Amino acid sequence: MTKHIIWDWNGTLFHDIDAVVGATNEVFRPYELPELTADGFRAVYTRPIWVAYERLLGRPLNEGEWELLDDGFHEHYFRLSVACGLATDALLALTNWTGTQSLCSMAPHAHLVPIVDSFGITRHFTRVDGLLGTTGGEKAAHMTLHMQAIGVDPGEVLVIGDSVDDGLAAKHVGAKAVLYTGGMTTRAELEGTGLPVVDTLADALDYA
Repeated sequence: MTKHIIWDWNGTLFHDIDAVVGATNEVFRPYELPELTADGFRAVYTRPIWVAYERLLGRPLNEGEWELLDDGFHEHYFRLSVACGLATDALLALTNWTGTQSLCSMAPHAHLVPIVDSFGITRHFTRVDGLLGTTGGEKAAHMTLHMQAIGVDPGEVLVIGDSVDDGLAAKHVGAKAVLYTGGMTTRAELEGTGLPVVDTLADALDYA
C-alpha cells in the first residue's frame, strides 16, 4: 500500500518542455545544428545529460565542453522557464492525494525551492530536495539521500516522474514507480522500462 508519493519536478509537476528545448537550441546554436523540436529533443534525451549532448553532436564531448554547455543551458533555461507553469492537473493531483508527499528533483536546489514556493504548493510536501552539487547526472544516488531524509519504508513509496531515470532511481531504492508522458521522454522509451505509463498525473495516482 502506498503511503507516500515522491514527485519529480521538471517535466512532471512543472511543464517546462518548451524552456528545456529552447535552452538546448540556444546552447547548441554555435554548433550550427538543426533546431530541435520537442519530439526531436525527446528522441535524444537521456541521463546522464552529457550522453544526450554527445548524441546531438555525434561525438564524445571534449575536455571542459560539458561544463560550458551545462552552464549555458541553465542560463537560458532560467530565463525561459519563467514563462512555464504547472502541468495541467498538477494542483489537482497534489490536492487529491491524502497521504504524505515530497519532491525530489535534479534541478539545482537554490533554484528549485523558490520556484516551487512561487506556485504556492510547498505546503503539500514534507520535503523538497534539489541538487546541491553537479547537475546532469543520474538520479539514483540523489533519490537514496532523499529516501533516507524522509524516513519512509520504500515499499510504501510511489515515485512519479517523466523519465527512464526516475524509474531506475525508484528501483534503486526499492520503491514503486509510474512514468508520465508529459515530459522529456518518448512513450516508447518509457514503456520499454516495463513500468506503468500514464498520460495524466491524475491517472498516475491510480497506481498509488
